[in-house]
Amino acid sequence: MNKYSSSMLSLFLALFGFILFGTSCKQSAGDKGETDPKVAKLKLPKGFHAEHLYSPTDNDQGSWVAMTFDDKGRMIACDQYGYLYRVTLPPVGADTTEKPKVERLEINMPGDTSHAKIKMGLAHGLLYAFNSLYVTVNDEGEGTDVTRPSGLYRLQDTNGDDQFDKITLMKRLEGQGEHGPHSVILSPDKKSLYIVAGNFTDLPEMDNYRLPNTWKNDNLFPLMLDPNGFGNDREPPGGWIAKTDADGSKWELISAGFRNPFDIAFNEDGELFTYDSDMEWDMGTPWYRPTRICHVPSGSDFGYRENDGKWSPTYPDNLPAVLNIGPGSPTNVMSGNNARFPEKYRRGIYAFDWSYGIIYHIDLEPQGASYTAKAEEFISGSPLPLTDGAIGPDGAFYFLVGGRRIQSDLYRVYYGDNDLKNEPLSSNGSSKEMDARKTRQKLEAFQEKPDPTALDVAWPYLKDEDRFIRYAARIAVEHQPVSEWQDKALSEKDPETLIQSMLALARDGDKSLEGRIIGALTSIDYKQLSASQKIDLVRTIEVTLSRMGQPAAATRTQLISYLDPNYPANENELDRELSKVLVFVDAPQVVSKTMDLIAKAKDDDSVQKTATRSSDLILRNPQYGMDVANMLAKAPPAQQIYLASVLSKAKNGWTPELREKYFKLYGTFLSRKGGNSYLGYMDEARKAALENVPKAQLAHYNTISGDSLVAVGERGRRRAVTAGAPKGPGRNWKLDEAVQVVQDPSGKRDFKRGKELYSAILCSSCHSMRGEGGSIGPDLTQLGTRFSDKDILESIIDPSKEISDQYAAKNFVLKDGSTVLGRLVREDDGKYYVSQNPFAPQTLREVSKSEVVSVKNSESSIMLAGLINRLNPEELKDLMAYLMSGGDENNKVYQANGQ
Repeated sequence: MNKYSSSMLSLFLALFGFILFGTSCKQSAGDKGETDPKVAKLKLPKGFHAEHLYSPTDNDQGSWVAMTFDDKGRMIACDQYGYLYRVTLPPVGADTTEKPKVERLEINMPGDTSHAKIKMGLAHGLLYAFNSLYVTVNDEGEGTDVTRPSGLYRLQDTNGDDQFDKITLMKRLEGQGEHGPHSVILSPDKKSLYIVAGNFTDLPEMDNYRLPNTWKNDNLFPLMLDPNGFGNDREPPGGWIAKTDADGSKWELISAGFRNPFDIAFNEDGELFTYDSDMEWDMGTPWYRPTRICHVPSGSDFGYRENDGKWSPTYPDNLPAVLNIGPGSPTNVMSGNNARFPEKYRRGIYAFDWSYGIIYHIDLEPQGASYTAKAEEFISGSPLPLTDGAIGPDGAFYFLVGGRRIQSDLYRVYYGDNDLKNEPLSSNGSSKEMDARKTRQKLEAFQEKPDPTALDVAWPYLKDEDRFIRYAARIAVEHQPVSEWQDKALSEKDPETLIQSMLALARDGDKSLEGRIIGALTSIDYKQLSASQKIDLVRTIEVTLSRMGQPAAATRTQLISYLDPNYPANENELDRELSKVLVFVDAPQVVSKTMDLIAKAKDDDSVQKTATRSSDLILRNPQYGMDVANMLAKAPPAQQIYLASVLSKAKNGWTPELREKYFKLYGTFLSRKGGNSYLGYMDEARKAALENVPKAQLAHYNTISGDSLVAVGERGRRRAVTAGAPKGPGRNWKLDEAVQVVQDPSGKRDFKRGKELYSAILCSSCHSMRGEGGSIGPDLTQLGTRFSDKDILESIIDPSKEISDQYAAKNFVLKDGSTVLGRLVREDDGKYYVSQNPFAPQTLREVSKSEVVSVKNSESSIMLAGLINRLNPEELKDLMAYLMSGGDENNKVYQANGQ
C-alpha cells in the first residue's frame, strides 16, 4: 500500500477511538540529542537527561522489579520470577561503549562440602543496610529453582569475600503474588526497617500494635461480596506497614487499612508516605477509591475494607489521603532527598504508575500536622511499565521498567552535568506547622505502652481543630486501659471531645455500654455542630451499632427521634451516614425520605474532579484506557446508587408507588458502565431488594428492575445483555491471519449482524454510515469503493503505521509540567477546547492558553487498536462485509454469497 493510499485510509478510519500507544510528547529526553528510541520516548523536565543503561530481558535475566545500592555503590536488582543480580554501573558521563557489569548472585553456604550454591530471588523489595542485604521474597509458587517461602530475609557476607554466605529468615509472611509482601526501606535515623505488604498478606503476630488491633469492618452498608470473587475471603486490616530492627527481634504494626501499596518512603521531614492502589474493578461504584498518596503517621488506619465496605475518607476513625491521583497501578515510592537535583525535585516524593507509564513528583506542602499535595509528571513515556527506582550514590535517579515477564530496562536520569551539591534540606513548613507535627508525634509516643500520664496529655487534644492531631489523641486514649477512661468519657460535656471519646469507647468498650453511648451522643445539640462534626457523630453511632447490634427499644426510639428530623441533610456524605443508621433502626419515614432524596441526588464536585484526572489517562494505555473511557461516557450516578443500595435492606415503609420507582432505578444503573465488578454489584443490590417484596409481586419487580439486562456467564460473572454484542471467542488478530479469514469466500455474510457489530465495537460512536452514527470522524459510506479489505484491516490493526495530521491528537504541555492529551476541537483567544474521550466526544476540557507551554501532534494514531479483538472469524467477516458495502444491504458483497 503506497503512502498516499495509507494517508487517505487513515482519514477514513481515524477515530475508531482515542487510545494512544504512546505519550504524544516524544520530545528529546534532555538537551544532548539522544537518539536511542528507548530514551527518545521519555518526557523529561527541562535540564534533565536520560540514559538507557541495560536490558535484562535481552540478556536472558528476566524482568527486574526491585533494586537497591550496596555499600560499594553497586546496584543489586531482582527478577520478579528469578534471581538476584549485582550490577556495576559506568559513571555518569562515561563513554557510551562502557556497559554495566552484571553478575548473578548465588549463596555459598559455609560448611557445605558439596560446594552447591543456594539460589535466592523472587524479591519485590531489596534494601542494603547494616552490612546486609534484606530481601522481601514474594513467592509466586511457580516451582522455580529460586522458590522459597514468602518473608523478609537477611543475607550476610560473614567472611569478607564479597559474596553472601548466610541467609536468615527474619519473618515468615503468609502471602504471595501482586498483593503479597512488597518493599523494605530504612528509617531516617538508620536504626530500623519498615516493611509494607498488600491486602492478600496475613498480618503476622506483632510485639506491639501502634494501630490497636481492635479493627473490624464497622459498616452498616449492606454487604455485597465482589461478584468476581476478588478478596471475598479477606478480613481487615487490609494492607499494612510494620517496623522492625536490624535482626528482626521486635516487630510493631505502624499502619493498616490499605489495599495494595507496593512501596513506602520518608520525605525530608522524616514523615512516611505511600501510594495506595485502587480496586479498578469497582470503578463506577460509589465505594470506588482512586489510587492515592497517603501520609502515614504512626497508628493510622486508612479504611480499606474488602468488597463494598470501603470507608469514606470523611470518617473520623480513618485518615484521608493527601492526594487522589486516579486509576493506575502504583509501584515504587521514593524520596529525592539525596539526588543531585534542583531543590524542588529533592523535596517531596516520587510515585510510579506502572499502567500509564508516569513517574509523578509529589510536591508536599505542610498543613497543620500533615500535608497537602499536588502531582506533576516528572518522567513519562509509553510503553513505560515502571517497577522500581532509587537514588544512586552518585546522586543520579535510576529506574526500572518491566514486570509480568515483559521487556525490562534500566535507565538513569540526571540533571545538568550531575554536579549539583545536595545540601541538607530544612522543613519548608512554618513554625506553627512544625509545632503541630511535634504535637502529633508527642501523642504517638503513647502508642508504645500504657502510660499513666497519657490521658491528661491526650484528652484536651480530642477536640483539636487539626484532624490528624484529634486522631492521634484518640489512638493514644485507646492504648490506655478502658477502665481508666470509660467514666470520664461518658461524663464528658464538650461535644467534640464527647464524640471522639465515644468513638474510642465504641471500639474498645463492652457491648453493655451501647445504651449509655447512644444516650451520651444524643444529648449533644445536633444543630450546633459543624458539617464535619455531624459526620463524626453519626459515624460514631454507626460504629456503635455495627459492633454492639440493634439497641433496646427505648434506645432505638431515642435514636430515631434524634436523627430523623435532621434527615435528609442535603449533603451527600452526611446523608449516606444518616440513611444507613435510619434503615438499620427501621425508622418509619426513611424509605419515603430516601426515595425523595434519590430523585434529586447529584454527585459531588470531587467525583467530577476524579473523572477529569481519569480522562487525562485515557490516551496513555490502550488496555486500561478503554475501560476508563467507557465508564466516563456512561458514568453511573454514584449518590443514587449508594442510597438505593442502602434501601435494599429496608423491609418496611414501602408503598406500591415507591417500590415501582425504586426498582425502575436499577434499569438505569444496569445500563451504565463501570469496572469488571460494577454490573455484578448492581445485580446483587437488586436481588437483595427483591428478597423484601411479597412473593406474589416478585416476578413483576424482577422484570421492571432489569432482570433481562443481565446475563450470568462463566464462573457466575455477570455481563450486560446488549443487542448485537460479539459472541466471540475473540483473539489478538494479526494482519495476515485476518486477511486470510476475510478473503475466505465460504459462508453467507449477514448484513444485519455486520451492522450490529459495527455499533457494538463502537465504530458508530465516531463515524457515520449513510447518515447514521457519530460526527467526529469521517463518513465511512464510500470506504469500500476506495480501499481493499487488506488496506482496511491493516489500518485497523496497525493504526500508527501512517497517521493523518488532520486526525492526530494533540499534546498540551502545561507550565506545571503536566500534560493534557486529546483532540483539539476548537479554540478561542484564551482557551483550547479538548475532547479526551471518544465515547463522550461532546465532553470538552477547557485548557487556558496562558498555562500552555507547547502544543504538539501525537506521533501515535488516535485510532483505537484492538477493537476487532472481541470478534470471532465469522463476526470479523460480517463486520468487514458491512464496511466494504458502505451500509448497503444490496451491495455485491452480499449478492456474491447468495443473499
